[in-house]
Amino acid sequence: MNLASTNQRIGKYRWTICALVFFATTINYLDRSVISLLKPYLEKEFGWSETDYANIVVSFQVAYAIGMLAVGRLIDKIGTKFGYALSLFVWSLAAIGHALARSAFGFGVARACLGLSEAGNFPAANKTIAEWFPKKERALATGIYNSGSNVGAISAPLVVPWIAVNWGWQWAFIITGAIGLLWLFFWFVIYDVPAKHKKLGKPEFEYIHSDEDEKNEQAQSQEKVSWLKLLTYKQTWAFFIGKGLTDPIWWFWLFWLPAFLDVQYGLVGMQVTIPLAVVYTMTTFGSVLGGWLPMWFIKNGWDVNRARKTSMFIYALLPIPVLLSQYLGTYNMWFAVVIIGVAASAHQAWSANIFTTVSDMFPKKAVSSVTGIGGMAGAIGGIVIAALAGSLFDAFKLPAISRSFELARARGLGTTVDKLHQLAIDDINKVELRKLKDEFVDQISALDLGSGFESLKAIQQEVVMNEMSKAYLIMFIICGSAYLVSWLIMHFLVPKFNKIEDL
Repeated sequence: MNLASTNQRIGKYRWTICALVFFATTINYLDRSVISLLKPYLEKEFGWSETDYANIVVSFQVAYAIGMLAVGRLIDKIGTKFGYALSLFVWSLAAIGHALARSAFGFGVARACLGLSEAGNFPAANKTIAEWFPKKERALATGIYNSGSNVGAISAPLVVPWIAVNWGWQWAFIITGAIGLLWLFFWFVIYDVPAKHKKLGKPEFEYIHSDEDEKNEQAQSQEKVSWLKLLTYKQTWAFFIGKGLTDPIWWFWLFWLPAFLDVQYGLVGMQVTIPLAVVYTMTTFGSVLGGWLPMWFIKNGWDVNRARKTSMFIYALLPIPVLLSQYLGTYNMWFAVVIIGVAASAHQAWSANIFTTVSDMFPKKAVSSVTGIGGMAGAIGGIVIAALAGSLFDAFKLPAISRSFELARARGLGTTVDKLHQLAIDDINKVELRKLKDEFVDQISALDLGSGFESLKAIQQEVVMNEMSKAYLIMFIICGSAYLVSWLIMHFLVPKFNKIEDL
C-alpha cells in the first residue's frame, strides 16, 4: 500500500507535525547561516583574519557540544512540547543578540549562546518523529524535516546579503532571529503528544504505534537511561563515530562555502546568492530522496537493516567526486558548484538515515539522549574542522600576502609597496588589500598611488587565490572521504541495526 492510500485510509495529521518540525529546522539553519554570508562585511569592518573567523565558529561548536551533553536528557525529562519551545525561544534571542556585538569576542559570545540553545533542535525533532511515526516512515519523515536545513540555507543567501546591503548587517541578524518567535505560536496551538492530541483519529494512532518491538515501550517511556549505560553499547559508539566524522563536513560547507566562492571566483555579497541557492536546492532533494530510497527498498521486500545499510553506502560514495571540483571549476564555475551540491546532497541523504538508525536500534525512551550524544560528537568534529580550516587557511594566506608584496616589487611596483608600508597599518600583513577597512582605504586613497594600487591588488588576489586553492584542496579531500570511512567503521561496530532488547 502506497503512502497516499495509507493517508487516505487512516488520516495524515502526523504530517502536519512533520511540517512544524520542518519549519523549526529551517529557522535553525537560517539563523546559524547568517554569519557566513556576512563574513565579507564583518571581516572588513572588524579586520578579522581567517583564524579570528574560525575562533568565532569554534565558539558556536563548543557551546553546541556542551548543549548536546544535557539537551537530550532535558527534552526527555520535560517533554517535546516545552523542550522544543524553550530551545527555539532562546536561540531566537541569541540570533538577534548578534546585532549588539562590536568585536570578535562579542561575536564569539553571541555564537556561543546560539550554539548552546540550537543544540535542542535535532534531539527534539528526532523525538517528535519517533513519537509520531511508525518505523517504516521515519526515514522519509526525517528526510523531510531535515530538508528544512537546506531550505534555511537556501533562504539565507536570498535575503541576508540584500538586507545587509540595504539596511546594514545588524538588521540581517535581527530580522532572521525574530522569525523563530513567530513559530512558537503555531507550535503551542498545533502540537501535543499523540496520546493527548484531540485531532488525531484512532486509526492513525494505532498505525503510529504498529511496530511490534515498540508496543511495550509506552509503559517504559518515563524510565531514565543513564549516559553511562548507553555508552556501554557499541550501537551508541557507532552513532557517535558516524556523526563525529560526517557532521563536520556539513559545518564546513555551511560556514566556508561562501568564502570558497569568494576566494576561488571573487564572488561577494549578493553575487553568491545564486550559486549557494543552487547548492542548497540540490540538498533539499537529497534529503527527501535520502529518506525515500530505504523506504522503497523495504516496500520491495528488503529488511530494515539491509535497506538502511545499502542506502547509506550509496550516499557515502557520492561525495568522493568533490576532489575534482576545483579542477573542473577552472573550466566553468558551475561544474564546481554542481559537484559540491551533489556532495552536500549526499550528506543530507546520509543524515536522514543516520538519524533514523537511532530509533531503529534504541527504544523511544533513549532516542533523545542517544541523539544528543551523537550531536555532541558532531559538534566536537565541527570544532576540530573549524580550527583546522582557520589554521590551514591562514597558514597559506598570510605567507601569500607577504609574497604578493615581493612579487609586486619584482614587477616594478616597489614605490607603491613602500608607500603602503609607511602607513604602518597592522592589517596590511594579514588582510587582503581588497578587504581592508574603509578607514584604511581612505588613507591609501590620500596617497594618490594611481593605477599602482589597483595593479598591486590584482597581483595579491592572484597569489592568494593560488595558495588558498591548495588549502581548499586539502579540506575537500577530507570532505570527500569522510562518509565512506564512517560507513566502514559503523558497519564494523554494528553489522545489523537491530533493536536493543536489554535496555
